[in-house]
Amino acid sequence: MWHSYKPMPPGTNVASAWAEVPLSDLKLLTDVTVTDGRGQVIIRQQIFDEVFRIIDTAQKFIVLDWFLFNGHRGSAGDDAPAAHRALSNELRERLLARRAALPELRVLFITDPINDIYGSVPSADLDALRAAGVDIVLTDLDRLRDSNPIYSALWRLAIKWWTEGAQGAGSLPNPLDTGPAKLSLNAWLRLLNFKANHRKLIVADNGAGRLVALVTSANPHDASSAHSNIGLEFSGATAEAALASELEVARFSGWTGDWQLPSATVTEESTNVARLRLVSESAIKDSLLSAIRTTEAGESILIAIFYLSDRDTVDQLIDAAARGVHVRLMLDPNKDAFGRIKDGVPNRPVAAELRRRSGARIEIRWYRTHGEQFHTKLALVQRADSLFALLGSANFTRRNIDGYNLETNVALETGLATPLAQQLIDYFETLWQNDPVALREFTTDFPTYEDQSFTRYWRYRLMEATGLSTF
Repeated sequence: MWHSYKPMPPGTNVASAWAEVPLSDLKLLTDVTVTDGRGQVIIRQQIFDEVFRIIDTAQKFIVLDWFLFNGHRGSAGDDAPAAHRALSNELRERLLARRAALPELRVLFITDPINDIYGSVPSADLDALRAAGVDIVLTDLDRLRDSNPIYSALWRLAIKWWTEGAQGAGSLPNPLDTGPAKLSLNAWLRLLNFKANHRKLIVADNGAGRLVALVTSANPHDASSAHSNIGLEFSGATAEAALASELEVARFSGWTGDWQLPSATVTEESTNVARLRLVSESAIKDSLLSAIRTTEAGESILIAIFYLSDRDTVDQLIDAAARGVHVRLMLDPNKDAFGRIKDGVPNRPVAAELRRRSGARIEIRWYRTHGEQFHTKLALVQRADSLFALLGSANFTRRNIDGYNLETNVALETGLATPLAQQLIDYFETLWQNDPVALREFTTDFPTYEDQSFTRYWRYRLMEATGLSTF
């Protein structure tokens, strides 16, 4: 019970103060995979091209935190994406080149232990960065709450103590790759805790004495390289909050660096501003539910998400629809998982519930995936003259927004007529409506993946409540 409800460590549950940021300092980035009228898959990517630009510009320091950073490519099944981009290799080589060009550049890379599969399969990428003087920090997941207490209690009391320090290869199958590497029993036992540092961001100096940060839903992971994703680049006090949070995570995970935070960034005065704040872990849920609860009849809620299963969020969306709020959800059908076929849990049972309990007032469309995933995490609340947006690493699930995984999102408020607001709305509307002129089909109607299965619905409810799930 203690490990399910204990206080989260420093640097988590962050809700920074709202800060005004010039619109010129904000950049929306999207990765989109779609088919054209001939069935050809088109992949348009912006996020990691911008990450690489940030790396190439930094002069003093770079802090990165990514959940997945490896070349694993999942199953080689028929539903694997047609093409992978070697993002892990590209990021590694970019960091190595920047360190070689500027030996005094400090680089801190925080990541999840999944990338060496809990010590069972050494990461060549991380080893190469360590050899080049990059500080590598594997997050101490034991400091996090247990989202899966039925198993984790047994693991902490009866298993952990005799597997401490047990590393190296084993003879068990590798769930992340079909290559020859096998896992140890210890790796599998740790994996079953179902917890992660799920953050995805970079913070660096911009070469001109200011901070720049990019928070995203995308991973530098080869098997994820074709996923559709979203990200936001920003500067100012919110970037400082992101940096401070990351250094705290590194410290509670054993990092002993003595880096000092840079002095306060100076933001040029501008009348064209958005309000921005950093929210992490359970503060993401607070921000999301507050935005939904305050909606009124005639306003709109637009959500594009990979996983939607959190019960409080489901209830609030139904209540909003009953108040006359126009609710539209764009969901991944949960059928593709790195070359493996899934059965639609949790999104399909949740979607059926939302339609049923709202009297079909909630509109739902499914993203057309082609072996990859619709990995975006975005919520928009459109009011008469303003737009609220929430985006980043967090899916709207119990594990992601109830303070179990490590997650980082940004919340922003801006006028409805600003270019950034129109860009966000246009992004959603283009995917929702498809593009008949260019013959691009992004989404499909609700009946395509409608699932009224009683068994799958209650399996989802059990998995969400107990934490015995990967979502």
